[in-house]
Amino acid sequence: MRLYIVGIGPGEATQMTQRAQAALERSELIVGYTAYVDLVRPLFPEKSFLTTSMRGEVERCRLAVEQALTGRTVSLVCSGDAGVYGMASPALEAAEAYPQLDIEVVPGVTAACSGAALLGAPLSHDFAVISLSDLLTPWPLIEKRLACAAEADFVLCLYNPSSKKRADYLRRACEIVRRFRQAETPAGVVREIGRAGESHALMTLEELQEYRADMFTTVFIGNSQTKILNGRLVTPRGYRT
Repeated sequence: MRLYIVGIGPGEATQMTQRAQAALERSELIVGYTAYVDLVRPLFPEKSFLTTSMRGEVERCRLAVEQALTGRTVSLVCSGDAGVYGMASPALEAAEAYPQLDIEVVPGVTAACSGAALLGAPLSHDFAVISLSDLLTPWPLIEKRLACAAEADFVLCLYNPSSKKRADYLRRACEIVRRFRQAETPAGVVREIGRAGESHALMTLEELQEYRADMFTTVFIGNSQTKILNGRLVTPRGYRT
């Protein structure tokens, strides 16, 4: 009985770790959100698959655990890293009553890392990753975290910056950050990382406030030392010269 909880990175085969690919190769069944399963299905056409809808995380974990308990080798997949806004935590909770189940969490490349690489090197010093989704975290708590991280001069990486129901959340986040940062603070956005339609752009914090982001966008806001060098967003490591 084995359950792999696998971060597949952006989804493209070349950006998936060898360890993740090996786990999927060893698995008889792959479980996941439909969109993420569709990313790996062409790579493993001989496998069996089970999918759930976007908000079916609990059901997805339960399915994966139940299938693994039958003696099958199962992979529960998610984009990015399994432990960063991924399925590792809910899956481990779903398996709490089954200590006999062999579980391995397989890390992947999260959007903070893959997006930063496209923009340059914005995360080379201390940074904070904050999700703007209030499905599981109350907005007042998100506001507090944004304000504290901005005041502490962390570079910020924002996940889930906007959606149809949260169209103004990125603007609201930028308003909070601008209490502590200059309007011209360098920022950047990356969309569809590692997938068709991938794009990225640099802008100021003031311009970012009016940017129309979506759930496939990852946002980066520099700190007081971040700069643009030859079209790249760069935060110095902090070495003294």
